[in-house]
Amino acid sequence: MRHPVFFVVSLAGAVALSACGQKAADETVERAFQNVNVVDESDLNDVMLTVADPNEAVRHFQRTAADNPGRIDVQRGLAISLVRAKRYSEAAPAYAKVVKLEGATDEDRVDYADALLRAGDWARAEEELDRVPPTFETFKRYRLEALIADSNKEWKKSDSFYETAVGLTTRPAGVLNNWGYSKLTRGDYSDAERLFGDAIRQDQSLFTAKNNLILARGAQRNYALPVIPMDQVERAQLLHTLGLTAVKQGDVETGKSLLRDAIETHPQHFEAAVRSLSALESNVSDG
Repeated sequence: MRHPVFFVVSLAGAVALSACGQKAADETVERAFQNVNVVDESDLNDVMLTVADPNEAVRHFQRTAADNPGRIDVQRGLAISLVRAKRYSEAAPAYAKVVKLEGATDEDRVDYADALLRAGDWARAEEELDRVPPTFETFKRYRLEALIADSNKEWKKSDSFYETAVGLTTRPAGVLNNWGYSKLTRGDYSDAERLFGDAIRQDQSLFTAKNNLILARGAQRNYALPVIPMDQVERAQLLHTLGLTAVKQGDVETGKSLLRDAIETHPQHFEAAVRSLSALESNVSDG
């Protein structure tokens, strides 16, 4: 009579063991799927931060952040996406959240200062940079420090920060152009011309530096186009800039001649140069 009881107990034990085994297996599978989901989400976040449309990325990170307010990677992704979308007034408060979360870095605070500066809040941007320890030395940090020093007319600091920033990047054209513009606003035209030339050598497509170079040369009453890479449209635009600069310097006849050259050089109708020349000739005839 004991055998049936033993069989029932054994069967119950086997069922219990089977249930425990199944539960453990289910938990293992669930953990595996969770890991896959984390990897997939991480990959998706990376895509959103690089190749996705910036506003689409903003929507993605807003949805994710609403469900995960404490996850710094998600909040950081939202802030980065807002900057990419040029929504700077929204990016600044997004970064304000990031820097308060556990795991926030000095890089986050520099990015916060960058967003504030882009939003036009230069005073708070300076305050945030002051919170970054001097041992944190990156190109972005020194580029921002240089821009703020410029705004405060602290020229020695500005030059020092620009020089450091140039040494911390393999693509210095943009910062060289900014440094040159700083020199231009101070009236240091020869140094500005040199820096714009350096910027163009680093990036021959940087038209802003080419135009600034013309302004620096024109301010020195040098009205010859420099030997730099330019296509026909760029040549016409630079002649236009040079002509207007000559007029501003009081060299009106030279300016008019340069404007005529700009109109003749442009492969299409150059409306801006035509208007400038017409205004000059009208003023002369009225006088």
